[in-house]
Amino acid sequence: MKYRKRICYTDADKELMWDRWQAGESLHAIARLFGRYHPSIQGILARTGGIRPPRRKRSCSALTLGEREEISRGVVAGRSIRSIAAELGRALSTVSRELHRNGGRCCYRANQADQAAWDRARRPKPCKLSANRVLASVVAQKLQLEWAPEQIAGWLKHAYPDNEAFQVSHETIYKSLFIQARGALKKELLQHLRRTRAMRRSRHKTLKGEGLGQITNTVSIRERPAEVEDRAVPGHWEGDLLFGSHNSQIVTLVERHTRYVMLVRVKSKDTDTVINALIKHAHKLPRELYKSLTWDRGSEMADHQRFSLATDIKVFFCDPQHPWQRGSNENTNGLLRQYFPKGMDLSHVHQNRLNAVARRLNERPRKTLGYYSPAEKFSECVASTG
Repeated sequence: MKYRKRICYTDADKELMWDRWQAGESLHAIARLFGRYHPSIQGILARTGGIRPPRRKRSCSALTLGEREEISRGVVAGRSIRSIAAELGRALSTVSRELHRNGGRCCYRANQADQAAWDRARRPKPCKLSANRVLASVVAQKLQLEWAPEQIAGWLKHAYPDNEAFQVSHETIYKSLFIQARGALKKELLQHLRRTRAMRRSRHKTLKGEGLGQITNTVSIRERPAEVEDRAVPGHWEGDLLFGSHNSQIVTLVERHTRYVMLVRVKSKDTDTVINALIKHAHKLPRELYKSLTWDRGSEMADHQRFSLATDIKVFFCDPQHPWQRGSNENTNGLLRQYFPKGMDLSHVHQNRLNAVARRLNERPRKTLGYYSPAEKFSECVASTG
């Protein structure tokens, strides 16, 4: 492909870039549309951190181009400012200021005045975190604890319900991180986000299934009781393996009602090792808080019947290549990648470290829990069974 050495992107070109970017296309794919390399596209999108700037629009109270043309014709005809304003239904001061700003009666041109007004309207709204440094400091502290911006925003609203000065939206926090020109939060805080990229990416993504081993005598997720589906009662868990390099893995478990997380170290993914670890872990919890387990169709659960026989816990299996049926567990595995990134050897991770990470997740406020933490909700369930 022949690439042009220089190109000036029009507003229509930039609109197309943002449309494709928000649809989830890569920088390389977008660049190919213009016969360019991806850095030229990245430079445009990165100015606002991958966040599409809002479309500009005129205020409904501003003079229109048509009204400015009426002013221009009135001036040429020698009419008074008062009569021009009366015909337009505008205040006398409005027409007077319009002429004064744009060269007076002798030099007024409607098109030039309209463009000048559009250019003068570029007044960026000051960022709330830039204006309130105390609030910015609180947000920065929570980010350093790996709290998500939405968790921070929800917690602030919960902690300071009557103080709007100490409330900020999660979108403002994201923009302050991605758009460094705002000068509110340091760029280094990006490393504490779940995704450490410097530009916001589209949420559109492709879910790819894996060919997993066949398991016999399974009970489908479609046969789960209604109380499990609607998360009405505690005691129903979702589980999976989180994989690392060199054939290493850890067991991740999430309680559906409280979103409480537990992590279990396993030396290998063979079914004997995994089932033994699950049986040992199950005996640590009150029977009322461990009634069922939902898993995918990985071969590590081939011996699921032995687990059910030893613990009296029912095991349900997702449909093939339907990991989203364990939504809580899939979301948790994504959060865990912040602590255990892909390619990391998990065989050297001690159980104490797993407990510390689980505690960090369990102490975060969750929007779905009314900004209470999973630890608080799980403690309530434990107390009610005692």
